[in-house]
Parts: sequence; structure tokens; C-alpha cells
Amino acid sequence: MRAALLEQPAPIETSSLMLRNVPVPSPMPGEVLLKVLACGICHTDLHIAEGDLPPIKKPVILGHQIVGEVMKTNAGSSQIGDRVGIAWLGGTDGTCRYCRTDRENLCDHPVFTGYSRDGGFAEYVAADARFTYPIPENLPSETAAPLLCAGAVGYRSLRVAEVKPGTKVGLFGYGASAQMVMPVLLHWGCEVFVSTREPDHQELALTQGARWAGPLDERAPEQLDAAITFAPVGHVVISALRSLSKGGIVAINAVHLDRIPSFDYDTLLWGERQLRSVANLTRKDAADYLQLISNLSWRPKTTPCHLEEVNRALLDVRESRFTLPYVIIP
Repeated sequence: MRAALLEQPAPIETSSLMLRNVPVPSPMPGEVLLKVLACGICHTDLHIAEGDLPPIKKPVILGHQIVGEVMKTNAGSSQIGDRVGIAWLGGTDGTCRYCRTDRENLCDHPVFTGYSRDGGFAEYVAADARFTYPIPENLPSETAAPLLCAGAVGYRSLRVAEVKPGTKVGLFGYGASAQMVMPVLLHWGCEVFVSTREPDHQELALTQGARWAGPLDERAPEQLDAAITFAPVGHVVISALRSLSKGGIVAINAVHLDRIPSFDYDTLLWGERQLRSVANLTRKDAADYLQLISNLSWRPKTTPCHLEEVNRALLDVRESRFTLPYVIIP
């Protein structure tokens, strides 16, 4: 099968992902083999490709927003022909104290799709059947793919930030993940304020229902009850804190973040404001989010691309030269 293989992390402009012919994986007990129908490109893929996240498996096939058709199964819960999704969290030990207390996203020995096991930048992928998600019939594969990470982890961010219906919420950065939670916030009757560096992203946010959109260094016109930072840069966290009301929460949705600048505790954090990180997702997060989106009229628009274009697409992600999320169609 064809696959975009990462043999050694390197700057993405050097085309660090190489198109190779590799064997089709054989599913182990409890696993399924999927024919990849669509695989979304995520900012985390860029962090792995460029070495911001330390290598775990070398070489590795990236890609963790996967929709595929079951071709073989060694698990009783899956049937040939089922259409299922795979997300970033590809497995857990099931025995650590976090797994035993419904916090599997914090598992001590997790398996990550496209990082510690091969992912979906390929024609086929094997996966733990317990960590696959039935795709609702009214969600096309290309549409469903970015929901599985950008959307589902964004949805978890709303939970971590304790967003309540009707509140004022700030989104800092307006890439794929922020776009995927916008319809949820509007469905909940929230007022959404978007801060992002790209003028076209500001315009897009207003078109999609934001009450206000402006640059990252500009304070929102009203104090926020909750804020979520999506841009993987530390100074954005300070921008979010500046707009946060007392008792509010800033949830940092980033698997990798550079240094957060020093800041004044008395003016930015005091008053029971909170900073929280968002780590991975649980199976419940993904299942709940997919069901919620399937019941809404909104569907994400995407930019399709082929395996041969993956390096260019990742470079566009790094340089914010895209508006709609990229989805690979093998």
C-alpha cells in the first residue's frame, strides 16, 4: 500500500514525509483493518513531523483523524463493511488509576494513533476496535474526519473550560478546532468572541456567527466567562487572561506550547481565574460530539488533498495559509 512515511523528524519544507510502498498491516487480536476513506490533517501531525514532540516510533505513518471501512476484523464488536472513525487516543492500559476513574485521557500508558502506532496517511490502517467510533450515516467521510480530533478535542476543551449555555466565550486562534466548536457554542446560545492573527480567519469567524473578531493582541470588547486558546504559542494565553472575568477559566488546547511569558498575578490571575490544560480526549468525548453534530444542520467544509500533497498541506498549516481544514483522500 502507499503511505506517507516519517523516517526522521525535520522541518516540513524539506518534505520530511516520504511517499513509500509498505506492507498492508495485519490486525492483531482485538483489532480491525480499515481501508482509509479520509484522514484529516492536524496541527499535532506537524509537531510530530518537525520533532516538537519527541519520536516514539521510527519510522511512523502519521494521521489520527481517520474514517475507514472495516475490511478485516479480529474483534467481535466490528463487522466487515462498517464505517468507523479513529482518533488520537488509540488505546489505553485500562488498569491505571486514571482509567479506573473515568479519566482515560490521562492514562499512564496510552497509545496514540499516528504517533506511537501507525496512522491514516496511508491506504490502510489497523486499529484497536475498542477505540473506533461508528460514523453516523448522515456524516460523509470527508466531513467526519476532522470531527474526530479537531472537533472532539475542541469539544473536550469546552468541558474543561466549563462552558455553560448563554455565556460569553473567547476563542483564541481560529483554525480547524475552533471552527469545529463554533456551531456547538451557537447551538448553546453562547456569545462568541474570536481573536486570531489572520484577517481572513477573522472574517470567516464573523461569517460563521462570532459576535466579534479581532487580532490576538486586542482585548475582547467584553469580559469573557471562559476562553480557549488554540494557537500553540504562550503569549496567546496571556491575551486570553486579559479578557477573562473573575471566576473564569482559560483552557489551553495544545499538545505542545512554547514558553508562557511571565505575567502579573494580581491583575491577570487573582480573582479565582483558572488556567487548565486539555489533554487528549476520552471515547465519551468523541462519541458525544459526533452524535451532537449529527443532530445539527451544520457540516464542516474541508479542503481535499492527496497523499502526494501532504508536505505542502502541513506547511500551509504551519504558516496559517489555509482557511478550511485539509483532508487526505488516499
